[in-house]
Amino acid sequence: MTLHWQDTQAEIHKVVVGPMDNNVFVVRCRQTGDAVLIDAANEHERLLELCSSLGVRTVLETHGHWDHIQAIPAVRDAGYEVGVTAEDAAMLDSYDYLLEDESVVEVGRLRLHCVHTPGHTPGSMSFRLEGSPVLFSGDTLFPGGPGATGFEGGDFDTIIDSIEQRMFSPLASETVVLPGHGDQTTIGTEAPHLQEWIDRGW
Repeated sequence: MTLHWQDTQAEIHKVVVGPMDNNVFVVRCRQTGDAVLIDAANEHERLLELCSSLGVRTVLETHGHWDHIQAIPAVRDAGYEVGVTAEDAAMLDSYDYLLEDESVVEVGRLRLHCVHTPGHTPGSMSFRLEGSPVLFSGDTLFPGGPGATGFEGGDFDTIIDSIEQRMFSPLASETVVLPGHGDQTTIGTEAPHLQEWIDRGW
């Protein structure tokens, strides 16, 4: 686990787990110590240690694909509630509450805004940190293009629309994008390439 990013209000810790090298993020309020874990992907023992040491209060899922949900039974058994979108809920064995577009998850004094970004899955959700230039994009946006859309429920036109309308249009170019796998990028780095992605079709 590393302290990946911080500003005056938030710390973002990152750990990479499982056979698909999933990024798991813990967003922590520096004033209260309360935190949220994004994607209980795998290696539940490591994640439970993080939850305990960093003050995690709840778990948010970006989407329901198998590689992002392996640790959910263990974190629920340990008493942490798990939120997912209605559209992806059926992919999980169990969950505790539903995430809705434009709802706000309060983490201490932090506010995470839920941004529905379908295309990779019907219920893919990104999370924008209010007051900090940070977006957790799940498997919707990566360095170099959109996430894969060849899985059941995926749709290329839909993911392009999500990226254009819900990410590139409203967010500042310096916004840091933290995806579900691999390296971070920024809105400003990726936005000029949208038409290239549309032209190539993936």
